[in-house]
Amino acid sequence: MRIRSTTEEDLGVFVDTVHAAFGRHPETPVDGGGLWWSALEMDRGVLALTADGRPVGTAAAYSFELTLPGEILAPVAGVSAVGVLPSHRRRGVLSGMMRHQLAEFRERGEFLAVLLASEATIYGRYGYGPATSTARLTVPRREAALAAPRARDAAGSPRAGGEDGPNDGPNHGVDDGPVEVLPREECGDLLEEIYDRYRRAQPGALSRPHRWWARRAGRPPLSPAPRYLALHRDGAGVPDGYASYSVGEDRTLTVDETIAGDDAAHTALTRFLLGHDLVDRIVFKHLPTDHPLRWQLADFRAGQVSEDTDWLWVRLLDVPRALTARGWFTDGALVLDVTDPFLGERGRHLLTVRDGRADCVPTDRAPDLSLDVRDLGSLYLGGTAPGTLVRAGHVRAHHADAAALADALFRPERRPHCLHWF
Repeated sequence: MRIRSTTEEDLGVFVDTVHAAFGRHPETPVDGGGLWWSALEMDRGVLALTADGRPVGTAAAYSFELTLPGEILAPVAGVSAVGVLPSHRRRGVLSGMMRHQLAEFRERGEFLAVLLASEATIYGRYGYGPATSTARLTVPRREAALAAPRARDAAGSPRAGGEDGPNDGPNHGVDDGPVEVLPREECGDLLEEIYDRYRRAQPGALSRPHRWWARRAGRPPLSPAPRYLALHRDGAGVPDGYASYSVGEDRTLTVDETIAGDDAAHTALTRFLLGHDLVDRIVFKHLPTDHPLRWQLADFRAGQVSEDTDWLWVRLLDVPRALTARGWFTDGALVLDVTDPFLGERGRHLLTVRDGRADCVPTDRAPDLSLDVRDLGSLYLGGTAPGTLVRAGHVRAHHADAAALADALFRPERRPHCLHWF
């Protein structure tokens, strides 16, 4: 078997091979792209070939920015289109491609890689750990009333908005700013701008490079699939949020994603969606697991959570560089003994945090925690507490205070979440 990097001339072979690996047939392109592979960067792809030159495996990578805790933007390789023909599985093809790809990332100077795992049991052995999660929330239209906020302002008065009674619509007594409905094709530039502002402030979010929007690659609202956009404007008339949605023949309103600059804009869009006429249920496909919407409902049980699952997986390629790149919110020091079984590496690192920044150097001091690089990937964005993995038996705490110390140090200012599909 031979593994090599791809060029633009390999696009057709690459696309045919990855589709064959999953038993599918390539779709017909639309004008200007419109397919998930329209944004492939062929100088970052990998092909696995048999001795006689037949392609049997693929792996791709995209150039993204990942928002780290502290609103720090870091370059990251987004791994995708990984597949091996059914006739050549369990022969080391995938491991060979993963090893080749990680070496290329390091040659490019990249210290982080991310992916969305098709199966949760595959990528841990290559050093990736689940770092963010997402969930689906379904709300019956007849139970979609929102409760009046109970928080009071500085003068002791209730916040604006009357209480929703059992017969009141979701927009009762609330002025959340204007929402207008537009066809997707009329607001592409606005969506790109709003998403870019959002992802720069949201830990765990990935950039959507302009080529993705221009080539209509990925899933709605990027793809050409017919969608309506609910666009929210702030008090000055500036667009600051949107929701991409469609209504099916079964009277289900499905929300692909809601992007908003603040909670007020998000609530305004939510009220609009929950108040849509001639639907029986509203499905929010992609919410953070700690999203406040269930608490905003007058009937807490009205929101049914499903498909609570992992989303973004993270892989560290340079532990000291990765740990010093992100922001921190608690001062302290921790010794981490990190093993990387797939690459055959091990290092002991003294992580010292002061005033939001970290220093990470080799050390001979006794470790506080011993862990696999995949577990460090899960902890990296703050979506998983070290103590959770200690209790699960994956991370070893060397003394009684180690887990609590690590929990305090890794705790994020804001829980990470990723919406982008790639």
